Amino acid sequence: MTKSDDLKTRLEIAKSKIKKQLDNDNEKPGSFMGNAFKLGSEMVAAVVVGTIIGFILDSWFDTKPWLIIIFFFLGAAAGILNVIKVAKNMQKKGS
Repeated sequence: MTKSDDLKTRLEIAKSKIKKQLDNDNEKPGSFMGNAFKLGSEMVAAVVVGTIIGFILDSWFDTKPWLIIIFFFLGAAAGILNVIKVAKNMQKKGS
């Protein structure tokens, strides 16, 4: 066995160990909780931003509470679409 063959064998062993460690890290229960927190924060952020935009526009146009209500629901819809998009990306990475 030459030195290059020995080095190749060592590299293959090291790569397989790293791959096993990464696979085990992805299966930890904490990652599920992190994903749930990420999806929840995406939804809340969209609703909050929509509501703030509605409040600002209502103040400018003096149409309270109509634009707050409209932008609240638009923010909720955007949040749901964003959660679906993020969940699909998570599912692609998982499989």
